[in-house]
Amino acid sequence: MTSLWDGRNPGIGKKQNVKQAFTVVELLVVIAVIAILAGLLLPAVAKAKTKGQGIQCMNNHRQLMLAWRMYNDDNNDQLLYASPGVFSGDTNSDPYTWVLGWMDFDPDNPSNWDVNQDIAKSPLWPYCGRSAGIWKCPADKSTVTPSRGPYQGRATPRVRSMSMNLWVGGFGGYDDGISGGDGRTQGGNLWRVYLKANEMIDPGPARTFVLLDMREDSIDIGNFAVDMTGWPDQRAETGFYDLPASYHNHAGGLSFADGHSEIRRWVDDRTTPPLVKGGLIPDILSSPDNKDVIWLQERCTRKVVR
Repeated sequence: MTSLWDGRNPGIGKKQNVKQAFTVVELLVVIAVIAILAGLLLPAVAKAKTKGQGIQCMNNHRQLMLAWRMYNDDNNDQLLYASPGVFSGDTNSDPYTWVLGWMDFDPDNPSNWDVNQDIAKSPLWPYCGRSAGIWKCPADKSTVTPSRGPYQGRATPRVRSMSMNLWVGGFGGYDDGISGGDGRTQGGNLWRVYLKANEMIDPGPARTFVLLDMREDSIDIGNFAVDMTGWPDQRAETGFYDLPASYHNHAGGLSFADGHSEIRRWVDDRTTPPLVKGGLIPDILSSPDNKDVIWLQERCTRKVVR
């Protein structure tokens, strides 16, 4: 009798070593599943990133507002100016202006990229822990390519996105004639320019914003000017002098005189026109009955009471 193990039947009794591969259909199914999962996860990741940037933005605002309030406490409640005086050749207000310099996209302008040019000379610098990062929103990705210095030829982040409410300190204490003012009365003749913290009675510290993030194509000098024209009952006359930022899904960061900060979602599309990359948008704009303008007006200043 012939044995089954005598080698004549080599396939019997030996372990089968068969290599199996994925079929094309199976690979396509796997790729499709991965694509579906990625499509589901990416919006959640993007939302989490945006939320994280919003939290950091609010933290930056709170830290800079703490510095602002500490400065006030050390200087007999005297408020810093939002911008220097507008009278030709007058630099007396410069040391008391919260930040000097002009933001733009000029590669020859170090105010755009060099912290030491303006920010490190601010009266708030010693009070904010000499932290340059808190002067801008982390979602502001605007850059400029310097023509000189250590960053020459490299796209470099700009150093500031925050600006100060013009009506807090004004142009060296004056309104420069905006919103119907005469530009010659310290503290304003029509709309109040707050010069001391104890003057912030109406609308009150919790409802008076001090700092606000501006769009990269609207920010220039250190102030954000809210046009008070039309407030409170002539809404057809409302408009913009400057445009706020919308770095957080059509929302922008603000901080208030009582120290709190918040993110405001803009509800009117005219508040968030298309961005002008690498340039400045014409931001003196009529915007009748714009609810965002009205919201800012309500949290800005009030008429001078005689």
